[in-house]
Formats: sequence, C-alpha cells, structure tokens
Amino acid sequence: MIKNIIFDFDGVIVDSEVLVGRAFSKYLKNLGHNFEEKYFFQFAGQKTIESVSYLSNKLSIKNQEKFYNDILEISAEIFSKDLEAVNGAYDYITNSKKNIFIGSNSMKSRINIGLKKVGLDKYFHQDSIISFEMVKKPKPYPDIYLKVIEMHNLNKEETIVIEDSSVGVTAAKKAGIKVIALTAGSHWHQERSKKDLIVSDPFKIIQDYKLLDNIILNL
Repeated sequence: MIKNIIFDFDGVIVDSEVLVGRAFSKYLKNLGHNFEEKYFFQFAGQKTIESVSYLSNKLSIKNQEKFYNDILEISAEIFSKDLEAVNGAYDYITNSKKNIFIGSNSMKSRINIGLKKVGLDKYFHQDSIISFEMVKKPKPYPDIYLKVIEMHNLNKEETIVIEDSSVGVTAAKKAGIKVIALTAGSHWHQERSKKDLIVSDPFKIIQDYKLLDNIILNL
C-alpha cells in the first residue's frame, strides 16, 4: 500500500516550465536569437545552470555568469506575476491523505516562494522539502530521492514519485522507487512527443491528476 508521495516541483506542482521557456526566449531574443518558448521545454527537469551552459556553448555566449544571473532575474519577475499550480495539483494535494514530500532540482528558497504563490505552502513542512543544494549530485542522480527516503525513514515499497521529465524519472528509478510520469503541465502541449518519457520507462504515464489515485490503489 502506498503511504508516501514524493512530488517533483517544477511542472508537477507549479506550472513553471512554460515560464522558464518564456524567460529564456525573451532574454535570447534581445541577443538576436529567436526561439519559440516551447523549444526550451526540452530542458525540463534540468538545473538552470545546466541549460545555460548548453545554450552558451550552442550560441557562443561567452559570459555564462551574466546569462545565468539575468535568467534568474527575469524568471523571478515572471514567476511573481504569472505562476500558477499545475492543473489539478492544488485539489489533489489539499485533499491528499498520504504523507507528501517534494524532491526537486530547484533551490529551496524558490520552492518556498512558489508554494506560497499558489497557496500550497501550509501543506509542506520545511523538512519535507529536499532541494538540489542539500545533496552532492542533482537529478538524474538518485541523491535527492534517496535523501527524502533517508531523512524520513520511508519504506520504498510504500512510496511513489511523481515526475514530469525523463531526468526525474531516471533519478527515481535509480533510487529504486516506483515513478509515475505526469504530463498535466502546460509544457506538455499536444504537439510535444512523449518519446523521452517512454524511453526513460516510468511505471505509468498519465495526463491528469484525477487518474492518480486509481493507479496508486493498484500498486
């Protein structure tokens, strides 16, 4: 029986991946590089610094530190205005009877800001939120999820992870925890292939929070 749920944050609880894409698109357009917002959805699950490094090499942007800091600033501004919960996330979390946790490649300060913005901050205790700066290696390494298990003495057989990216699915599987891939976030638009998720082989791929409890009941 599943008693514990570990949620990824970006794209699973908050609909932030589309906003990150907007920030990158806006910034790079000012440098003369035109990319649609949806181009950046491929970086979902990665740390921002990794995306900045890749794009800096691809586009010959020399000052990566400025690029990174500017993206954080633009993202923070967009988040403060436009951040919303992923469709179905608020209702599911506020009505959940499970022990709930967050395991994220984002910074804890940013997670707290996001939870407060979407009205979910009171549902997660501070020690139930594990972010990348609390471990040696972020996703796709298993450290974040193993940290949640270790800190709270959870039984892996009684635990499920909810992810939205192949990076996160890989991390959960390496940690030895069943993982469901959720494509309810706006970055999973109709035209986007789920190939990466299929290749990373989660236990199940679903597109709606309403389907989650039935799947959990059958685990």
